[in-house]
Amino acid sequence: MPTFAPAIMNINLSIAQLDISIEAGGTDVLGLMPSLRPFICRDAPLRASAPDPMLTLTIDPGLQLLPGRQKLRDFDTGNGLTRVYLLPPPDGGYQILIKDILGRSCCLMVADKRFTRCRVALAGGRDMQAYGLSNALMLAFSFASSFHGAVLLHASCIRQGGLAYAFTAKSGTGKSTHTGLWMSHIEGADLINDDNPAIRIISGQPQVFGTPWSGKTPCHRPISAPLGALTLIERASANSIERLGPTMALAALLPACSKMKWDHGIHTAVCDTLSELIALRPVFCLHCLPNREAAILAHATFKDYEQR
Repeated sequence: MPTFAPAIMNINLSIAQLDISIEAGGTDVLGLMPSLRPFICRDAPLRASAPDPMLTLTIDPGLQLLPGRQKLRDFDTGNGLTRVYLLPPPDGGYQILIKDILGRSCCLMVADKRFTRCRVALAGGRDMQAYGLSNALMLAFSFASSFHGAVLLHASCIRQGGLAYAFTAKSGTGKSTHTGLWMSHIEGADLINDDNPAIRIISGQPQVFGTPWSGKTPCHRPISAPLGALTLIERASANSIERLGPTMALAALLPACSKMKWDHGIHTAVCDTLSELIALRPVFCLHCLPNREAAILAHATFKDYEQR
């Protein structure tokens, strides 16, 4: 396993106003994952008056597969495979093996039941280690934050007029194309995140946050805005938009959230947050072409709803 010159031993982050501590152990974490830099807490250590971090991730090169594990399932992430094992009682927890698109093992992670404490071993060359670290931290954050009223949503999210609008869809449908049309044709629109924004309900108010995970678009911004609306995009031969009822809204959003269906606590927390989001903010379905008129229609619909 290659070793890199130590840059920082411990890194403190804030994502969606949730504290994360990375115990780097000499690994060049920021070199492997530069998208973390904007989220660093400049006050180190974490605020003395604050409780323990939501998540502590320790890089442990000596970590190995633990005995007594039970394989739960493999799932395809679109750019690799993640294998999940359940650890035996009394402690339980999970052991997760992250492989890249070539089937190479890039990272092993061992986590407690609520993903508050995770240990990670990285493998392979620099690209493999970067892939493993990014995916391990994203999984750990999404599962740990589910107990704090947050969901990590597979969406492209725009900010305009002081509000955030998140667009989700199946891969290849055109989320990024649509938000790009907003930036080209809707005055004052800018991008919060192009792949995995975090949405968190704080004191009864849904807020959208940028994260270190933005797909192929280098948009890693520690910014936030109140949520205006959530929208499912579907390709169509003509532009139209409709508001979804609660059941259809949940069916549209749930597949876009990072979650573990087999973990009752995490799955319930995600469903509870989505149900609260749907009660607080409208969810639309935009049937559209990839054109200027679709962006204008969505923008006008949202503004009309807000003015009611």
